[in-house]
Amino acid sequence: MDFTFTEEQKMIRDTAREFAREEIAPTAIERDIEAKFPTDIIKKLGELGFMGMMVDPNYGGAGLDTISYVLAIIELSKVDASVGVIMSVNNSLVCHGLNKHGTEHQKTKYLAPLATGQKLGAFCLSEPEAGSDATKQHTSAKKVDGGWVLNGIKNWITNAISADYYLVVAQTDPEKGHRGITAFIVEKEFEGVSQGVKEDKLGIRSSDTATVTLQDTFVPDENVLWEVGKGFNFAMDTLNGGRIGIAAQAVGIAEASLEDSIAYAKERKAFGVPIAEHQAIQFKLADMAMKLEAATLLTLKAAAQKDAGENYIKLAAMAKAYASETAVQNALEAIQIHGGYGYVREYKVERYLRDAKITEIYEGTSEIQRIVISRMILKD
Repeated sequence: MDFTFTEEQKMIRDTAREFAREEIAPTAIERDIEAKFPTDIIKKLGELGFMGMMVDPNYGGAGLDTISYVLAIIELSKVDASVGVIMSVNNSLVCHGLNKHGTEHQKTKYLAPLATGQKLGAFCLSEPEAGSDATKQHTSAKKVDGGWVLNGIKNWITNAISADYYLVVAQTDPEKGHRGITAFIVEKEFEGVSQGVKEDKLGIRSSDTATVTLQDTFVPDENVLWEVGKGFNFAMDTLNGGRIGIAAQAVGIAEASLEDSIAYAKERKAFGVPIAEHQAIQFKLADMAMKLEAATLLTLKAAAQKDAGENYIKLAAMAKAYASETAVQNALEAIQIHGGYGYVREYKVERYLRDAKITEIYEGTSEIQRIVISRMILKD
C-alpha cells in the first residue's frame, strides 16, 4: 500500500496551509466572537479553485481527487473550522450532487458559478421533525403546470443566509414513503423563499446557520434534480461523500489541538522543568497523537476508496465517527494541558472544543454512523 502523496496533492496541501496562515488566521478569533461570515475569504478560496475541487473542469471545477480535497479541508480547519465547513458543504453537499446527477442545463446554470466561488450553495434536508430520520419530510412539493410549488421549513442549514442556491429535499408523494421524495434546485431569489435569524451557536460561529422557509415557492420542472422520486437516494448519496469532508474537518481540529499542546508543553514550566518532561503530559500527548494518526488514515482511506470508484460508505461512516470523537477528545486534552490558559480565547484551544462538538452531530450523528457501520458489516 502506497502512502505517498503525489506532487499535485502536496501542492494542494501546501497551498491550503499557506492560505490558512496568511488569509484566515489573522481574523479567526474576531470572526468567532462576532459570528461574522468570512465572505472575502470564501471568494478567494473560489479563485484558488477550492470551492469546486472535484467538479469537472468543463463546469469551472478543479477536477481534483478526493484525497486532495481532504488535505485542503484539514489544513483550513486547523486554523478555522468555520471556513472548513463552508467549503465542505459547497463541495460535498452541493457541487457533488449537481456534478453527478445534474442535467447539462443545471450544470451550466448552477454548478459552474458554484464551483468557481461566484455563488455559494446550501443543502436543505433537516427539518424540525426530520433530523436523523430523513424519510419524515414535511416539506411538500405539489405538481402544477410547468413545475412544482414547495411549502415547508428547513432548519440547521449551513450557509443558509449567505447561500445563493439551495438543494431542497421535499415530499412529492407521501404514499410512496422514501420513494416519494424529490430534490430540487431553489434559487434564493425565488418568490416565497426566506431565511430565519442566524443561530447563536456554541461553535463554528463564523459560518451562518439558520432556517430556510419556503412558502408557495414555484420551482420549474427543469430544476428537479436527478428525477422525481429519487430525492432520498440523492440525499443519502450526497451525505456519504459529505461525511468524508466532515471527517477531514475533525482531523484538522484534532491536529491543531495536538500541535498547540506540544508547543505549549515545551514552553510552560512547572516544578522547574517544561511540563513536556512530566510523564502525565507525555501520556496525554501520546494518546492524542495515536488517535489523530488513526483518524487521519481512516479519512484518507475512505477518500482513496471513493477515488477508486469502490463502495466507500462504511469507511466514510467510520472516518466521520472516529475523527469527530477524536477531535472532541483532543480538544479536551488540549484545554487540560493548557490549564487556565486553555479556558480563554487567546490560546484558541477553547474554540477547538466548541468547534469540534458539532462534528459529532451534523451530517449524521455518531449514533447514525454506527447504525450505518453495523448494517454494512452484517451484510458482509
